[in-house]
Amino acid sequence: MKKSKIDKRSRLIEAADKLVQQQGFNQTTLADIAQESKVPLGNVYYYFKTKDDIGHALIEHRTQCILHGQFSQWDKLSDPRKRILAAIKAVADNREILAQSGCPIGSLCQELHKEGGPLADKAAGMFSVLLEWLDAQFHLLGMGKASSDHALHLLAALQGASLLTNAFNDPTLMLREATRLKQWVTSL
Repeated sequence: MKKSKIDKRSRLIEAADKLVQQQGFNQTTLADIAQESKVPLGNVYYYFKTKDDIGHALIEHRTQCILHGQFSQWDKLSDPRKRILAAIKAVADNREILAQSGCPIGSLCQELHKEGGPLADKAAGMFSVLLEWLDAQFHLLGMGKASSDHALHLLAALQGASLLTNAFNDPTLMLREATRLKQWVTSL
């Protein structure tokens, strides 16, 4: 029985992740999530009392995907420069999705910060996780005090390129910026 609870909760979070990426947090209803996950709407309230509860779970899910998915793959690379380049490549590889729906982290943060509150603050934590990891990689490259500035520059450039890729629905914009960023990182 416990396995069923985990499965339904996971299905709800996965459905929320997909729908929020496609249509935004505010436009996604609990009924949409229930339908997408094939979990009866009444059962949604057993797992999540409010839409904000789903928002918190979604942010936690995306953070765990970053920490245990992307970072764990990149951290297998022996050289911090290769790790940073892999991060840039990962964003560029998702350029079609970025063109259609925007960055899953950036779009969610932007939307939630318009209203403010604890959910918006938690969403910003996803960027903190990314910045900390990038900062650590630049430190390993010997950038010292400039590491945090390099991390911020890289993340800001990727987010800006993601936004423009989405605004113009043009995946080549992300490729162009990724090429420039890879050249920059390689030259450090």
